[in-house]
Amino acid sequence: MATETVSPACTGSSLLQPISEIINLPLDQVNFVVCQLFALLTAFWFRLYLHPSKTSPFVRHVVATLLGFYFALFCFGWYALHFLVQSGLTYGIMILTGVEHMHKYCLVVALGYLSFCQITRVYVFDYGMYSADFTGPMMVITQKITSLAFEIHDGKKLIFFKPDTECIYTQQKYNCNMRMPSLLEYFSYNCNFMGILAGPTSSYNDYIAFIEGTPCRRSKDHQTNGKTNGRHKQTDPSPNIEVVRKLATCFFSLMVFLSVCKVFPVERNIDDDFIATTPFYAQVVYLYLSMLTTRPKYYFVWTLADAINNAAGFGFNGYNSDGSPRWDLISNLRIMDIEFATSFKMFLDNWNIQTAHWLKRVCYERCPYNPTAATFILSAMWHGAYPGYYLTFLTGIVVTLAARAMRHNVRPYFLGSPSHKLLYDGITWAGTQIAICYTVVPFVLLSVGPSMKFYRSWYFSVHIGCVLLAVALPVKPRHLRLKEAPVFSHQDSTSTDGHYQQRCTHTETSTKDCRDCPTHY
Repeated sequence: MATETVSPACTGSSLLQPISEIINLPLDQVNFVVCQLFALLTAFWFRLYLHPSKTSPFVRHVVATLLGFYFALFCFGWYALHFLVQSGLTYGIMILTGVEHMHKYCLVVALGYLSFCQITRVYVFDYGMYSADFTGPMMVITQKITSLAFEIHDGKKLIFFKPDTECIYTQQKYNCNMRMPSLLEYFSYNCNFMGILAGPTSSYNDYIAFIEGTPCRRSKDHQTNGKTNGRHKQTDPSPNIEVVRKLATCFFSLMVFLSVCKVFPVERNIDDDFIATTPFYAQVVYLYLSMLTTRPKYYFVWTLADAINNAAGFGFNGYNSDGSPRWDLISNLRIMDIEFATSFKMFLDNWNIQTAHWLKRVCYERCPYNPTAATFILSAMWHGAYPGYYLTFLTGIVVTLAARAMRHNVRPYFLGSPSHKLLYDGITWAGTQIAICYTVVPFVLLSVGPSMKFYRSWYFSVHIGCVLLAVALPVKPRHLRLKEAPVFSHQDSTSTDGHYQQRCTHTETSTKDCRDCPTHY
């Protein structure tokens, strides 16, 4: 593969231009997919021949970093230098500033640099070009930079406070970092070949444990069928079956996207003839189908990225109750939980999971006032400069407040019998899917004009209904719910489906939808 490029449509290598013309796909997308497939093969080699038992962490860091930067150059050309600049600036901040405010400076600089690149790309170069652009990897690097800065800040805080202090959430305690990484470790964490193009984000501690071959997972006291998790000697399970399963999911998602997406274009939702001649119930059905067909491309990209990390040996998350290994430590989605979500929160908790963790740890858990609004605003800023993103996340605030009010006030009445609960789940599934589709339309349309046209065609009905529900149905403030929340035992913290859940207390937060706990909605 070569890295020279002169194409106005793609800043990366033009080596694969003939393939791009044959299959009629943009060159930048072809480069991205080919690099990811090459990264998958490299990941197997990395696990087998550069295993921690066979080589040093230094060699693994160097190889992972150099390969990552080469893939970045191949896909984005000289724009890949932004990855080094952003990482270098924030590393300097970590070295030169005090720990007390380092995390704030890193958040401002990393997010500011990302926003600058996004604004120039959108408004100077190629507005509406929804393709594999260089700011995508920068979004993941921004998450890693800020996560590490907060982890170091929390680590130093633990030195000055008691270990069991409530000033830090338990999840934050687990991710605490007591030392500054070396420059090589820092660039390896940010720019390794497994996650440079599509992520996902991971904890720095988890990444270093993977590089050094140190068994690491928070469920360290769980033992299953003689296998011990945590920082104890354990078998090194093969990820091959899981990688094959995820590749099959990728293939199916890609086929669905290529075959169905053009049948239900999102833009038809704002077509004048469609709005004028189609009954409203049919518009609702079409909205659901059109938004449903946009999701497989994300399933493809994120599942492939997860498979690459797993193939390299990264992502092991202990064992299920039946003794089978789990490879979901850094998984970014749970497709079935998304498609059958019965609440707005359940959908969001299973979509772009690592980003949700990042938002929770750097914003939601730390914001003293109105954390929901602050988290949605930060998410909008992180996603980019298109106005549609801000419309989506502003709408998301209203929908979240209404859904929370409904859940607290209405759901208890349906828990008396299985049939009532089934009815409730069916109704809330339909309501959740409509609310998600309604909220996300501007995210796809990007611009204000088309987005407002869609909302006008619906008479802003979801907005109005959500505002009325949020005002009419009382919900206790979050700090009061946290104080009143029951404390469950550690045995209750693992769900029956094998997904890890932390305890439902004010010091811990769930990564899945906790259906009966008032603290999690």
